Amino acid sequence: MNIADIITPADVFCDLKASGKRRLLVDLATIVASRLGLDGGVVFEALWEREKLASTGVGRGVAIPHGRMPRLPRIAGLFVKLQTPVDFEAPDDVPVDLVFLLLTPAEAGADHLKALARISRLLRHAGTCERLRAATSADALYSLLTEPPAGTRAA
Repeated sequence: MNIADIITPADVFCDLKASGKRRLLVDLATIVASRLGLDGGVVFEALWEREKLASTGVGRGVAIPHGRMPRLPRIAGLFVKLQTPVDFEAPDDVPVDLVFLLLTPAEAGADHLKALARISRLLRHAGTCERLRAATSADALYSLLTEPPAGTRAA
């Protein structure tokens, strides 16, 4: 599974403003719901229920909020670089400025885990996160997110 299978250029936002974790999740739920023809409140509730289990802030300023949705036609996501980091209750207490939201169909099973693993592999590299933080446009962010992994590029 590739990142381009999860997000399109229209699903990437640079320097989004957020006042806090809950407000950010409401805003992201509204955006993704409008793109997918879903109810924003239902999307937010799925994200918030998962968040109540444990923070999806994974550390080093990265969060991967995620949820399963009934009647979702495909795996979908959003990527956001925040203008100002927000507290996401991450285990390292570092405020979050890079957020990859993931929604999967309720019946996705292993595909949900594969998508989470792919996103985690991408965002666990400090160099990748540094380049994402240095990007100044949504187009640049999308290019960085979807470039082939190191060692697979043509010579």
